[in-house]
Amino acid sequence: MATRAQKLVALVALAFVVFSLDGPRAQEKAPVSAPRRIVSLVPAITEMLFAVGAGPQVIAVSSYDEFPPEVKALPKVGALIDPDTERILALRPDLVIVYGSQSELEKQLERSGHRTFSYRHGGVPTTLNTIRELGVATGHRAEADTLASSLQSRLDAVRDRVKSRRQPRTILVFERQPGTLRDVYASGGVGFLNDMLTIAGGSNVFADVSRESVQPSVETILARAPDVILEVRASGLIEKTTSPERDAWSPLSSVPAVRNQRVHLLTGDYLVVPGPRLAAATEAFARALHPDAFK
Repeated sequence: MATRAQKLVALVALAFVVFSLDGPRAQEKAPVSAPRRIVSLVPAITEMLFAVGAGPQVIAVSSYDEFPPEVKALPKVGALIDPDTERILALRPDLVIVYGSQSELEKQLERSGHRTFSYRHGGVPTTLNTIRELGVATGHRAEADTLASSLQSRLDAVRDRVKSRRQPRTILVFERQPGTLRDVYASGGVGFLNDMLTIAGGSNVFADVSRESVQPSVETILARAPDVILEVRASGLIEKTTSPERDAWSPLSSVPAVRNQRVHLLTGDYLVVPGPRLAAATEAFARALHPDAFK
């Protein structure tokens, strides 16, 4: 049975497929006053809410919320594909955070007089803008501006640390079947993972693919010949020289990353969530790609 962390990664993968960057950014719905009862169906937004000081206003979260620890005690009301509309309404929220693809749910909530905040995945700038918009929507503008500025400064510091180094051609993998190279999902040339990789001093081998995710075949990976394989998971991978999951890449011995032992396995849910911890995740990418820059 899949763990909750594995389901979170699957949700991220599904969101990459479902969401279109052509759609609107997260948009606040002209709040009249700061909401006091917020329901969030989006884990990334939940983290933002707590980070800007709106945590006490959150009364329920999605089935996939794990961070910060306070959310574990809150009611769970479904997620992207299975929102529990009846329970959401029963909680009498005055603001509901929804995914941009949940148009029917959003319409239903608005028909019943409930304000919504619609969110779509995007790049790092989208994350920082969303933090600021949430600050306005929840009555925490100053805290949100401070957080967004701090994250931007930390990202700039990472960029400056690695800017003079050669950018290795990197495949950023965020999902595959354990122990095999089946059902590999990697970052395409747009989106927050691609942005984080670029800031961290890597050159995405799929930079030419104008999608947030790509499902490459083994033949495609061989053809792209990455210098580095950077694999991130919410859980289940361990950065060890003799990791069985690292050995899954050994059949691709002609790939420079495998031949030169530059396969990096990083674990932590913060690595795949476009929220307040993205600066820490970007630094983790940079440390894997350019360890000498952090000695």
